Amino acid sequence: MSTIAWCEFLCGPIGEHEAEFASTILSERVSFLEADASLAARLFNESGHRRGSLTDCMIAAAALRSGAALATANPSDFARFEMAGATIVTT
Repeated sequence: MSTIAWCEFLCGPIGEHEAEFASTILSERVSFLEADASLAARLFNESGHRRGSLTDCMIAAAALRSGAALATANPSDFARFEMAGATIVTT
């Protein structure tokens, strides 16, 4: 899980016990790098500057760089990144 996605997850709604439990399952976080910032900006620009979608672009960029699938309960939020090579897994 990227540090950006982890931050979004912790914004909840989630309780302290759920956060601690999730931390044991998702113990490794992928840092957001400068290269991710460039890719996120490109994804944002190419997907139409959708308001409120920059965080999704940042999460997708980190996943693409690390070769990780995007697990989400909202696949429509990330479907536009499949053209860039993202793999979407619904939860």
